[in-house]
Amino acid sequence: MIEIDIIKDYVRKNLQAEVLEFRRLGSGVHGEGFLLKIEDSSGVKRYVLKDLVPHDLGHDYPSDRAGVFLLAYDSYNQLPGHIKAIDVLQLRKDRSLLSIKDGVEYFLLMEEAEGVNYFSDLEAMKGKVFLDEGDKDKIRRMAGYLAQIHSVRPEIEPSLRRSLYLRKLRDTIGHGECLMGVFDTYPDGTLSPEEMQEIEELSIKWRYKLRDRSSRLCQIHGDFHPGNIWFKERDFTVLDRSRGLWGEAADDITALTINYIFFSIRYHGTVKNPYTDALVFFYNEYIKLSGDMELLQVVQPFYAFRAAVVGNPVFYPDISPERRRQIFNFMKDILKIDIFKPEEVNLLIDEKGGAI
Repeated sequence: MIEIDIIKDYVRKNLQAEVLEFRRLGSGVHGEGFLLKIEDSSGVKRYVLKDLVPHDLGHDYPSDRAGVFLLAYDSYNQLPGHIKAIDVLQLRKDRSLLSIKDGVEYFLLMEEAEGVNYFSDLEAMKGKVFLDEGDKDKIRRMAGYLAQIHSVRPEIEPSLRRSLYLRKLRDTIGHGECLMGVFDTYPDGTLSPEEMQEIEELSIKWRYKLRDRSSRLCQIHGDFHPGNIWFKERDFTVLDRSRGLWGEAADDITALTINYIFFSIRYHGTVKNPYTDALVFFYNEYIKLSGDMELLQVVQPFYAFRAAVVGNPVFYPDISPERRRQIFNFMKDILKIDIFKPEEVNLLIDEKGGAI
């Protein structure tokens, strides 16, 4: 419960009133409600202050809870006959309350990355037969970085760990920025509704195959794709961490390695060296450093999401229909195998597919 002195300070500064009463009313599935009784120059007023339970139901991170209340403030006050929302409050680190209700759009100010992003290396590979030492060095560094951040596990109760792991599986399929949301941006005719439905249904099966692996929950980047990896000489900086602090290591692994598959298909119509070497070399390095012997059994739905991204003509309009079809074959066929074998990736881009 928020300390009464914090409430009094907010009421004086923002409502020009004095607190007469502040007490807990009760709790529900989503959170608790508190009565706030105040007196200003116009008389006595009664308000209710709500909070949200900081786990489950997509409320795990502070930004989730802010989003719920900002939407409530906007929607309550636009519906006739609905009680009015007065403010949206943020409890700051200094234990003061700040009003954030008047925001219409939000912006992020951050440092500028220096160097060259990893897309340039992927482009350069199209003219090579083998990986050179510079390529291998960068792959080792990326694998080492991911193994290091993935080694960090949250010190939370098992029930919360399970909740966050289930959220990552759910978001990978159903989030507006992930599989279903990406499909909704496909121009008509890119994939038939029947094919998209099949892929979504196969992905949901994987959600239930993986739901008992919450011990794998770890620190992640969340969008570890080449545009977010900027090399300056041998070192690199990462950008745009996305969709939460904790998740499944396979999310980061597939965000990067789908590009070895995609770029090779894009330029060669098959997955061939040096892209095959890069794919296999990365997995060997990462598994050696992380000790994650389960990884090749959990990447499947994450690859389906990442394949939906690179197969999207809105994002990559210059891919021929034949080669885009190979990406879609991979998206579907990866969901039909129990263990991904990087060296056999070409078996997943033809029309045959595998069987789960």
